[in-house]
Amino acid sequence: MRWVAHIAINAVLLLALAGYFDSIYLSGIGAALVASVLLSFLNTFVRPLLVLLTLPVTVLTFGLFLFVINAITLAMTAWLMGSSFQIGGFRTALFASLAISLFHLIIESVRKEK
Repeated sequence: MRWVAHIAINAVLLLALAGYFDSIYLSGIGAALVASVLLSFLNTFVRPLLVLLTLPVTVLTFGLFLFVINAITLAMTAWLMGSSFQIGGFRTALFASLAISLFHLIIESVRKEK
């Protein structure tokens, strides 16, 4: 049940980011849900491999390189989705991944208070 809520929250965040950034295109709610599931899959299976491969850089940057890894997984999601989800460039993917991380931090802090 928690995974479904996470997928729904990510879909809403992706829709909000598509409305905020001009260089992010999302064709609709269905595409947001598919992108959210795909992003969840990439975060589960690909992200740990990327973290392991870039561990020295991550340690040297005190963990800030993890935002770059999040942007890479978001860009991979857009690439796999094709024309229904597009991101204008890596900088946009980085800012979008920062926003997603920030919103997830806020949501988790509110959820833990209850």
